[in-house]
Amino acid sequence: MNTRKKSVISGSRIASWPAALLAAVLLLLCAPPLAEAAGRAAVRDSASRCALPGATGWTDEGHDTDHSVFQRPTGTINVGMIFVDFPDAPATEHPATAGARITPGADWMWHASYGKVWPAISQHQRWVRMPHRSTDYGFARGLTHETHEAYLKDAVTAADPSVDFSRYDTVYVVATRNATAIPFTPTYIYEPGTRGVVADGTRVKWAVTFGQDMWHWDHRLVGHETAHTFGLPDLYAFDAGSDAHRFTGGWDVMGLIGGAGSQYFAWHSWKLGWTGDDQVLCRATRGSDTVRLTAVGYHTGTKMAVLRTGPTTAYVVESRRAVNADAGARSTGALVYKVDSSVPTGKGPIRVIDARPATTPVGGRPLDDAPFASGRSFTDHSAGVRIEVLDADSSGDTVRVTKW
Repeated sequence: MNTRKKSVISGSRIASWPAALLAAVLLLLCAPPLAEAAGRAAVRDSASRCALPGATGWTDEGHDTDHSVFQRPTGTINVGMIFVDFPDAPATEHPATAGARITPGADWMWHASYGKVWPAISQHQRWVRMPHRSTDYGFARGLTHETHEAYLKDAVTAADPSVDFSRYDTVYVVATRNATAIPFTPTYIYEPGTRGVVADGTRVKWAVTFGQDMWHWDHRLVGHETAHTFGLPDLYAFDAGSDAHRFTGGWDVMGLIGGAGSQYFAWHSWKLGWTGDDQVLCRATRGSDTVRLTAVGYHTGTKMAVLRTGPTTAYVVESRRAVNADAGARSTGALVYKVDSSVPTGKGPIRVIDARPATTPVGGRPLDDAPFASGRSFTDHSAGVRIEVLDADSSGDTVRVTKW
């Protein structure tokens, strides 16, 4: 009961009120916290109040991305693609074969960013020979920033006679399929204050060096690795345990690259500026809001509702449908997840809430059926939040979010 309101209204005055008015007052006095919060629905919080600060000093879920370090995720990004082989692993395939595996990722990224980013890839289709054996570059021993930079420097130096690196914002280095000692695809980001890699009077600040896993993943690998240059973290678990994808499953390309629904989370699209503040419903103070969310596969409409729960934490609900980058999704509905910008890359900065933890779709994997259907709800009593799915149609969900 709201004791503050009770103390304002004296018993003698209440006795003289009409019965209908008295009933209405008593109903307000006895309302539970959720109903009290719902009474404050008229005043919405500005989207900026739900933007979290970065708290790791590197790629994280904070909105204050340092663009002196990370690439701006907008417009045309000029990418120079070079192809390398090695004394112990000479190429036997044509560069175009490898290039065709990667270049469709530019179209995928253009669509996934709602037309906000276009990686314009220029292929230099000739093999250039690296000065050292593929086994000398340290990939098998656990790649460090220094050893990765040395690999990139050798590749750029080898290609420099025939490539003008001043034309490019980003460099893609593609190793021959025969170089099994280059097993995976890391992203390089220049460390300010160091010499780095310089060619044609230009410092190479961002690069992706493609390894053997490009033949396992599809073109969405471009969307994953290039987004690291924008400041997005990894959503899979570095400590793989029983399931490296236990945090987000296949619901964002920054987690499982080959996921069934791989569109970037609405949170990521907002962080990168692809989704505007006017497409975000924020609830940072006590209150309740009802909003229709358009599926993240479409570029229009409200993309998400955010419930801020702490200095670095929030819950997000967004709508997922089997369209565009989510065309392979095995389940649709309102996807709920928790964001913590103090959690570093690879440690679970985003964690999807599973609406059906006891089930897994046939032929699918855990979290594939995580979205909440109409009539379902999620409550975190300790955080003081509730998310209810009120209705659904072919293009989105109507939800009510409450904070108390």
